[in-house]
Amino acid sequence: MSDHFFVVTGGPGAGKTCLITELARRGLHTIPESGRAVIREEMQSGGDALPWADRMAYAERMLERDLHAYEDAQALSGPVIFDRGIPDILGYLTLCGLPVPPHVTTAAKVAPYNARVFLAPYWDEIFTQDSERKQTRAEAEATCAVMRETYTALGYQITELPRANIATRADFVCAQRVN
Repeated sequence: MSDHFFVVTGGPGAGKTCLITELARRGLHTIPESGRAVIREEMQSGGDALPWADRMAYAERMLERDLHAYEDAQALSGPVIFDRGIPDILGYLTLCGLPVPPHVTTAAKVAPYNARVFLAPYWDEIFTQDSERKQTRAEAEATCAVMRETYTALGYQITELPRANIATRADFVCAQRVN
């Protein structure tokens, strides 16, 4: 496993990106979520690799971005915190009821992360929707459950983040010896 690569996963609207932003502010290397970037690019170009249009194409675009990010992160020293990892794509496809292509499973195995994965649990008090995050509360909860199951099935150990403010969450992650 790449012991210095840490993943923060969970459902949408659970505070992952805010946590990643705070960890970056504290000087840690961070890798942004690919899903939002793909959505922005597709919306600007009029493409349909979107979760509400062509889910398989969306997953393939995320995989492409995530593999490049993983490769680029190899050059970074010290801990690297990823806003979602390649196994999230397996979870996404499972959640959507789509088949998981063998190359996606292979990618999740050949690009490992630290055994400890941070899970941002569904948190009703902070959940919001926006133009890129259209999932319902029920979908957000289901996504969190699928990500827990996906990472666990791949042999990762889940460390649930506290439902606390961003500074407390960042302190919690840093206390787990990621810096």
